[in-house]
Amino acid sequence: MNIFYSRLKSASEGLRPQSRSATGNSLIAVALLSLVALADLPLQAQVTPPLRSLFDGKTLTNWKSTPFGDEGTVTVKEGMIVLAKGDEMTGVTWSGDAATLPKLNYELSLQAQRIDGNDFFCGLTFPVGNDPCSFIVGGWNGGVVGLSSLDGKDAARNETARFMEFTNKRWYKIRVRVSERGITAWIDDKQVVGVDTKGRRISIRSEVEASRPLGISCYNTVAGIKDIQIRPLTPDEAKASINPPPVPKPK
Repeated sequence: MNIFYSRLKSASEGLRPQSRSATGNSLIAVALLSLVALADLPLQAQVTPPLRSLFDGKTLTNWKSTPFGDEGTVTVKEGMIVLAKGDEMTGVTWSGDAATLPKLNYELSLQAQRIDGNDFFCGLTFPVGNDPCSFIVGGWNGGVVGLSSLDGKDAARNETARFMEFTNKRWYKIRVRVSERGITAWIDDKQVVGVDTKGRRISIRSEVEASRPLGISCYNTVAGIKDIQIRPLTPDEAKASINPPPVPKPK
């Protein structure tokens, strides 16, 4: 409302009233115009939390190679983190201040591609409160997508499992949202996961324990990762109900 009064005062000072009636009508007109102007303000810019980049595109600052054992090399090339093929897994783990990472009510996004190979090229491990979870993209010989793990069942064995086809050397936009209500995930802006986590046991497979608190891994493949970003959720996003994605239609 301070904007309204400022505009009202500025406009009214420029008036040269002919009569009290004219002055009153002019002030009403100014008030109406100011309200219209306020309605046109970009509200989205006021409520959308800013994105925080977790990868500078040039170095592994705040990241380290995940010590899986027999992992491939990790390098930065052409603006992306390249995870070379390991025996069996290669990955990067956040080595910055873990206290700066949210545990609830946040959204994490990145772009990933399978450069070579035929298994998962993005195993994104992230916190859900005090528990870790992983979003697997392209696992189990190349096509399984889902969360590992829910109530002890991994991505191929719980209700989030679905099969998708992925093309090598193609970038996919991956987005995971964690709220107090549950977990939602998208690939290329298509929702693929939506699960209410109330009363569920959230965990990870033992193989990716070294990815905590935040990590990205691949299995028996060469993978590229870029544009890693995180942001807090808006109040509406944080309290939104969790809806499962549509069931894919058989081809």
